[in-house]
Amino acid sequence: MPRPPRQHNDTPIPATSVPGRAWLMLALATIGFAVNFWAWALLSPLGPRFKDTLELSSFQQSLLVAVPVVVGSLGRIPVGVLTDRFGGRVMFPLVSAATIVPVLYLGLAGHSPLWALLAGGFFLGIGGTAFTVGVPVVNAWFPPERRGLAIGIFGTGMGGTAISALTTVKLVDAHGMANPFLITAAVLAGYAVIAALLLRDAPGRTVPDQPLTRRLAATFDLAITWQASALYAVAFGGYVAFSVYLPTYLKTGYGLSQADAANRMAGFVLLAVAMRPIGGWLSDRIGPVRVLGGALAAVLAGALVQSLAPPLMPLGTLACLVMAGALGASSGAVFALVAMLAPAGTVGSVTGVVGAAGGLGGFVPPLVMGGLYGAYGSYAVGLLLLAVVAAAVLAFTGSGVRSHLTRCVPAARPD
Repeated sequence: MPRPPRQHNDTPIPATSVPGRAWLMLALATIGFAVNFWAWALLSPLGPRFKDTLELSSFQQSLLVAVPVVVGSLGRIPVGVLTDRFGGRVMFPLVSAATIVPVLYLGLAGHSPLWALLAGGFFLGIGGTAFTVGVPVVNAWFPPERRGLAIGIFGTGMGGTAISALTTVKLVDAHGMANPFLITAAVLAGYAVIAALLLRDAPGRTVPDQPLTRRLAATFDLAITWQASALYAVAFGGYVAFSVYLPTYLKTGYGLSQADAANRMAGFVLLAVAMRPIGGWLSDRIGPVRVLGGALAAVLAGALVQSLAPPLMPLGTLACLVMAGALGASSGAVFALVAMLAPAGTVGSVTGVVGAAGGLGGFVPPLVMGGLYGAYGSYAVGLLLLAVVAAAVLAFTGSGVRSHLTRCVPAARPD
């Protein structure tokens, strides 16, 4: 059986019960995350189509799918600070409603030419900020010894990208370009109404009273902010990069059809989503550092194998799936670490900065991969760079992160 949580003197303390209402709030937050991520990822499955119809270069195609990522990433910082102040009850409906505007624009008017797509993709990034709203909501409803699992379950909302991958191309082929965007806008509107009626912040939630600039400065002074940012830039950034670029990679590198590439991308996403709560659950039991170490080692191995351009079946598929599972588990472990070390009242702000780092980590690789493929006609160098980064962050996890966690939470010492 798993060991109960320990105080700093290593004496067991009883596990805290979780009220049923907390699980309802977790479900509502997870659905909101998924719906907004569905919207955030609408352009990615259509990247190959836009490349053909608009005669885009590899770099332009990469830029198109990366723009929502960078905007959604940077937007997480102010949205996280605002969530600390106003709570998820206000911010979840607000973010969801705001995302409807670019979704409708892209579906009805903004899917040609390139500048119109880039403008719509810029504001589509609003949907990517929903993650920063949900983490502090969930964190406040659950006791410390359950937060790894709870935030991991919330993280499965990133499966909204799989909904987009599985449905967008099929809906466009069957009913025209506007169809998936109109459906997504309707779902966003329905969720905004439900969240406004049902979502509640935890009783006794710590509300900061300092000005926004001072809270941001204090957030950047925390060691956990920078450590978790570096980890999440690789963990979630790697997931985002693969999820937005995998259709292009499979179509260009292996000659798959657009539909087949989108379906395989959905499989990658679903495995990563399934592993995220497992990463959080394991972090509650064996510690986030151990989970991160194992996951980063798996990413390193998978990237090295894939850099050799193996046949897609079975070795290439296996390497990609190993990386998917490892990136999902490590993403869950990072926010288990944040839940352990971020002071009360700063979780939204810390999550905003860390989430921004993760999103920016997903912005750069598609551009690098597209540029390198255009220059060398191969993805090998880009995958080798991923292996180098994974190795560096693995070393950092085993030294700096482990040392900081042991100082701040003595109960986290390995036995």
